[in-house]
Amino acid sequence: MSRYSQAVKTARAYYNSDDADNFYARVWGGEDIHIGLYDHPDEAILTASHRTVERMADTLGDTLAGAHVLDIGGGYGGAARYLARARGATVVSLNLSEVQNERGRRMNAEQGLADRVDIVDGDFENIPYPDDHFDVVWSQDAMLHSGDRGRVIAEVARVLKPGGTFIFTDPMTADDCPAGVLQPVLDRISLETMGSPGFYRAALASRGFTEASFADHSDQVPLHYTRVHQTLDAYAEPLAPAISSDYVANMRRGLEHWVAAGRAGYLTWGIMRFDAPD
Repeated sequence: MSRYSQAVKTARAYYNSDDADNFYARVWGGEDIHIGLYDHPDEAILTASHRTVERMADTLGDTLAGAHVLDIGGGYGGAARYLARARGATVVSLNLSEVQNERGRRMNAEQGLADRVDIVDGDFENIPYPDDHFDVVWSQDAMLHSGDRGRVIAEVARVLKPGGTFIFTDPMTADDCPAGVLQPVLDRISLETMGSPGFYRAALASRGFTEASFADHSDQVPLHYTRVHQTLDAYAEPLAPAISSDYVANMRRGLEHWVAAGRAGYLTWGIMRFDAPD
């Protein structure tokens, strides 16, 4: 485990904790634990989060049928299962949390998808696959946890086949965000920086990628984290034996920082698609 960077070690320890596992499994739904696309403000988190997966898949269209897909930072494997079941892909979900991965493997077996979805312990700064191996690399709200996003992009470029596709979402600093205003958010996730649309565009362009689309849904950030806060409040009492009071208090403060930053326009989020050079 010494090969993990400090940022990845921090994220791994957090997602392996009982508090975090119970929070994401019970409050967030334990399937698609990402920012959602909401049709209305009181929609269930899981429904909205799954809509993000569907919208990303729609962006790729028929190319997913028969594709070999790598999901980096795949959480419980919900997106991977959807891509295999509904879109005909064969998927590897690479994820740093062994606790999440064990839960995901159980769900694979329960849903009859163990032969189509492989959940692998590992991190996206050191992808354990050879060059030119995948048709699509997919990621949802995971790369912010890296302390070296340039290395993540280099690894994505390495394992993608010529002409392959990289599609992702990531909570990002707005390109025009004033310096210092995101410190409460960064402190909450134990990071020094976040990526930005400009960073990802430049990093991928330097490796010959072409931007195919960017569906900007930044308005969903405060909506989503408000919904998570509301759901946490609603479930706090019955969850008390499973999630510590300190975790709940810290989560509430963190969610409030995300909401405030989103409403101020300091954060950007959406679906970005880049195509690798042939």
